[in-house]
Amino acid sequence: MNIHEYQAKQVLKGFGAPVANGVALTSLDQAEAAVDALPGPVWVVKSQIHAGGRGKGKFKELGDDAKGGVRVSFSREEALANIHEMFGKTLVTNQTGESGKQVNRLYIEDGADIDRELYLSILVDRETGKVSFVVSTEGGMDIETVAHDTPEKITTIGITASTGCTDQDAAALADALALDGSARDQGMALFKTLYTAFTEKDMSLLEINPLIVTTSNDVQVLDAKVSFDGNALFRHPDIMELRDLTEEDEKEIEASKYDLAYIALDGEIGCMVNGAGLAMATMDIIKLYGAEPANFLDVGGGATTEKVTAAFKIITADDNVKGILVNIFGGIMRCDVIAEGVVQAAKDVQLTVPLVVRLEGTRVEEGKAILAESGLNLIPANDLDDAAQKIVKAVKG
Repeated sequence: MNIHEYQAKQVLKGFGAPVANGVALTSLDQAEAAVDALPGPVWVVKSQIHAGGRGKGKFKELGDDAKGGVRVSFSREEALANIHEMFGKTLVTNQTGESGKQVNRLYIEDGADIDRELYLSILVDRETGKVSFVVSTEGGMDIETVAHDTPEKITTIGITASTGCTDQDAAALADALALDGSARDQGMALFKTLYTAFTEKDMSLLEINPLIVTTSNDVQVLDAKVSFDGNALFRHPDIMELRDLTEEDEKEIEASKYDLAYIALDGEIGCMVNGAGLAMATMDIIKLYGAEPANFLDVGGGATTEKVTAAFKIITADDNVKGILVNIFGGIMRCDVIAEGVVQAAKDVQLTVPLVVRLEGTRVEEGKAILAESGLNLIPANDLDDAAQKIVKAVKG
């Protein structure tokens, strides 16, 4: 689960991290009060969407000459003008795609006297099995660009779970970021604070870009991006309250109610598969034969008829879907359960697009019999290759 920058900063501030004062607003009626709550003389107006690259983004309605989604304002009047120009507009960044995201929240923050911009993130390193810091002196830039052009400027330090972030770890991070004097002392304390926040709140990513050193040699969290492990959210009702459903795809929200792993894509062939690996293979082979998947959907290993029916309805709710491929390999999952769900869902939604079904595994003959006796106009397939060719042919003619 993702949260907004201002929410991330509030979470980090609760652990003692240094963040600037700021005020969030969710309507234009709150604009004057938000600006007046900060002393100035510099106000920074920040779009709040679940995507990076906001500063370099462009608003669809304002044209290519408009300023980006993060604006420094040097007067009360300029701050208010920026708020009115940005709120409710559609911001397009390198992470939103061409459709962009509507800005329904803004964050007004005190300006900062920046001397240096640094990069810091914490994530789970799958190769080492450790929570790791990734830091660079090249803050304020796309870390992917830094990694490609100057990889020697990125340092990764894994933290041993049994000890946590030690003085030695913190000192190594301070060295990597070339911190000295008061900034070094503050940085070493901050690294431990951030590690504690990451582990206690079950974060999957904590990114601060930039982490700044001010002209007075203090460190400050200037931006913050935080994602949480969805499997651990039941332990954090306070974090669940921060969820912004307007930032999520409606179909993905519906899928989460049934514990379905669903991600909307831009293609024309809807997929319903059990198992993440098989789902990836299914999408790959659809692309191999010249079409594009409309979604990733893993119904899991123990899906019920109700769950399968819900999955089918979510797929067909996508207007881009011109055909559906059901690909099930039954291990724990029973093919007859899948078949019952497909039949029920197809009847409920009055399916009009081509449907190809490939079943294999536990109770496969029973599943095929249910489909054969259903009266549905579906296309059976013998294996994945056969299924992919049939659905692409049915969609593309």
